[in-house]
Amino acid sequence: MSKVVLPTKGPLLSGKGWTVFFVALIVVCAVAPMLNLLVPRESMFYMSDYAVALVGKIMCYAICALAMDLIWGYTGILSLGHGMFFALGGYMMGMYLMRQIGRDGNYKSDLPDFMVFLDWKTLPWHWTFSDSFVMTLILIVAVPGLIAFVFGFFAFRSRIKGVYFSIITQAMTFAAMLLFFRNETGFGGNNGFTDFKRILGIPIATQEMRMTLFALTGATLLGFFLFSKWLIGSKFGRVLQAIRDAETRVMFSGYNPLPYKLTIWVISAIMCGVAGALYVPQVGIINPGEMSAANSIEIAVWAAVGGRATLIGPIIGAFIVNGAKSWLTVAYPEYWLYFLGALFIAVTLFLPNGIVGLVRKWRSKDKKALSDGRLEAQRALAASEGVEPSALPPIAVEPKGARA
Repeated sequence: MSKVVLPTKGPLLSGKGWTVFFVALIVVCAVAPMLNLLVPRESMFYMSDYAVALVGKIMCYAICALAMDLIWGYTGILSLGHGMFFALGGYMMGMYLMRQIGRDGNYKSDLPDFMVFLDWKTLPWHWTFSDSFVMTLILIVAVPGLIAFVFGFFAFRSRIKGVYFSIITQAMTFAAMLLFFRNETGFGGNNGFTDFKRILGIPIATQEMRMTLFALTGATLLGFFLFSKWLIGSKFGRVLQAIRDAETRVMFSGYNPLPYKLTIWVISAIMCGVAGALYVPQVGIINPGEMSAANSIEIAVWAAVGGRATLIGPIIGAFIVNGAKSWLTVAYPEYWLYFLGALFIAVTLFLPNGIVGLVRKWRSKDKKALSDGRLEAQRALAASEGVEPSALPPIAVEPKGARA
């Protein structure tokens, strides 16, 4: 009876992968801040405040795309409601920022302006810990995570999957958006939260604070990428991929898919909540519109365009799609939604593996052509020297997936 040899676990990143990672970390934490704070405005190397805000916002979106890749690309669960978790994290941070305004508001009251306008006398119960930064950080993780846990437990226990699960997540997000639109819920109604003044007592509008938030967002994105890379490479990640490919066979092998699906679902929701919390102080506003169905669908588009089950692909997709969006909404605002729909259809039909999948396909073709060329040259040389081709050593070919 032959012995079964299990694949050995490789390094988290290859040497080249670690090099790219640290270069990216240096760029977001050192190079970009210097280009904004130290370089003269008239210089071609100056990074404007607009560019800082735009890239910072897209990095928050990239975290959401990475979260989508974990559940859709590696687990086969398509969510059309992750915009809700993004908005919940944003609202948790927004509540803290509204309390930081203090008496600097238009009504010079300890209550937020919209509460004074609605003739509220005291803070609602769910604003109890909103003046504590530490409790805010806990709530940013706990609120999206708890809601995701409750929803996911009942959905996965009932074995709801496929398009039915996607529709339910979108319905849940739409219901949450309608709830947050109501003034009596204490979340600012249609206008949401805005006019933020400071964070941790530091003015939020200064260049230094903006670059601090920018660097923190970039470091968080890179940290989540490393965490996702480690998670997918573990036994837990291999079970997730098995569930994606053949959930019934996984059950017959003795694994219960429920805890695996529920865990990765909650992790992805928490990642979106953290992204929303980083997004709000950089953009300066949060309202129920962030829970719209279109926003949740866009997250799936970013993952599909970049390439599912690649980790780096959804990040690339978020930058490409949102970079194009920032240009098209100014140049051709009436055609932006048509472009987004056409892009999603084109990717589905012609690039099922996204941009990263296309690049990998080209690289594999180049490697095969190079290998065939080496073999032909080796055979020609052997023939000229009277050596049998069968006696030649095999050509070493880099195994698939050897690079990070």
